[in-house]
Amino acid sequence: MKRIAVPSMAALFVLLGAALLTYPQQDQQDENQSKSDKDKPAKQQDQKHSKPEPQQAQRPQDGNRQQPATEPRQANQDKQPEVQRQQDRNKQQPEQRQQDQNQQQHRSNDQQQQELNRQQVQQQQNQQRQQDQNRQAQQQGQNRQPGERLSEQRQQQMVAEQQRRTAQFRQEQDQQRQRGLEQQRTEQLQQQRRTAQYRFQEDYLRRERQEQLRFENQRNRDYDRDPYYYTAPIYRYQRGGNYYEINQYGADVLRQAVNYGYGEGFRTGQADREDRWHSDYQDSYAYQDANFGYDGFYVDRDDYNYYFREGFRRGYEDGYNSRYQYGRPAGNSYVVLDIQLSEILGFVSLR
Repeated sequence: MKRIAVPSMAALFVLLGAALLTYPQQDQQDENQSKSDKDKPAKQQDQKHSKPEPQQAQRPQDGNRQQPATEPRQANQDKQPEVQRQQDRNKQQPEQRQQDQNQQQHRSNDQQQQELNRQQVQQQQNQQRQQDQNRQAQQQGQNRQPGERLSEQRQQQMVAEQQRRTAQFRQEQDQQRQRGLEQQRTEQLQQQRRTAQYRFQEDYLRRERQEQLRFENQRNRDYDRDPYYYTAPIYRYQRGGNYYEINQYGADVLRQAVNYGYGEGFRTGQADREDRWHSDYQDSYAYQDANFGYDGFYVDRDDYNYYFREGFRRGYEDGYNSRYQYGRPAGNSYVVLDIQLSEILGFVSLR
């Protein structure tokens, strides 16, 4: 019995010791568990606060990786407006050039219109001045007899008209030389192989230059001693719907214009017939010039040109057809028949 009791007691003590050891371990585990439960929310809170940091750090990395992709797009977007602006400029350049050309054309047209208006105004002023002179001469003619010496006032008016006439004629000669009509006409005749007409024109220009040199030497005239400026008109004639009065000296200049025109027209017609060229008196340089024999005195250039061409037309028809219907030879020249001359001039005597 004693042997059995001893092991029982020993087993009891072992069980008690194990239980004692178990309680401290359980307490330690409970304490650790409670600590763990307390630390867990703190860790979770720390994780919540610390978790965005890797994401924020990752965004710049992602941005760095995407930057090469956005930069070309941005560059293309920047280039597109520049390309569009360049295209717009390219489109605007022809339009701007066209506008400049249109403006230049408008300016040229305006200048031409202004020049035309100026010429029209000048022509109207000349016509008005001529009409005033005609009325004044007519009023003066009612108070005097034909052939009577003009008044001092009328002489001064005629001298002023002569000075204007001479200056205008010289200006027109300079403008004609600047246009180079002579040279153009000469080259045209050479191209057309009109040998006879070319020879005539060269001779015409030579004789005209000799005439002009002679007139230059007589430029300075004594108006007080020139009878033209104090001799009263003896004829009235009509041209272009206007009536004019003229004295004997002016009438002689117009007769000379008709005869000179007939002679030059006769030679021109002969030349065209020799060249087997068609009849066209207006094509001649002598007809277009119509200044041969004119020195700027006594009559207006327009009057002289008109009567020169009237004689030229008739002379050309006679020369081209080898006849003398309107004129006749007179030494080395030609003159218009008296009946034709009277018909062309249409002078009416004031006496």
